[in-house]
Amino acid sequence: MTARSERGRQREPRGNEPATMDAVLLRRVNRWQAQAVSGELADLYVDSREASPREACRPPSRQDFLHRLTAEIRRPGFAMVIAERDGPVGCAFGFPVRSDGFWWLGFDGALPRGIERLTESGGVFAITDVLVRPHPQDRDVARRLQERLLTDQHAALGATLVDRFDHQALAALRSWGWLDVGEIWRPVKATLLRMLVLPVGERTPARSAGRAHGAWTWWPG
Repeated sequence: MTARSERGRQREPRGNEPATMDAVLLRRVNRWQAQAVSGELADLYVDSREASPREACRPPSRQDFLHRLTAEIRRPGFAMVIAERDGPVGCAFGFPVRSDGFWWLGFDGALPRGIERLTESGGVFAITDVLVRPHPQDRDVARRLQERLLTDQHAALGATLVDRFDHQALAALRSWGWLDVGEIWRPVKATLLRMLVLPVGERTPARSAGRAHGAWTWWPG
């Protein structure tokens, strides 16, 4: 991400300096700052879920989100990036995948050797949630949030889990260069999820041109 200089040139942001993204600012927050704005993030979650066609028959639970966010904040290495205009319009957060590979348990088949090596070296960061408020101007916010989060964490590989029936989120991620590597079983949810990974730093025409339409959010588990 880049920020505008006084003369209009693009430059890299320093430290915790927000990155300009049209009228939206991206900024890193720590676990205490994330907890302080949890109420606003819960509102963002409800807005995103209410606008999603796949949630039409299942009202979003604000309290359920707050419980899950609290659990995520307690994870070692938790990190979050928030997109703001007049208030939060999006956020992405996650944690480093442990080198013991525990996060990959339940993967269907043999885990690709390259992913095993990056996991062992501590180079994988799991994005556990991305939320974006439904607005035409914010269609690119989700992509930039996850890219900023992975870059800030110096990750070599991003990883995420998506509901296999959430075709909208899957299509958006694939258009940005995420690779579908198979299915993984999560006993807590008693369901199969799609596993996607993103080599950090790589750019493809499809990824650069990809856009998410409408609101979308996913809870990888």
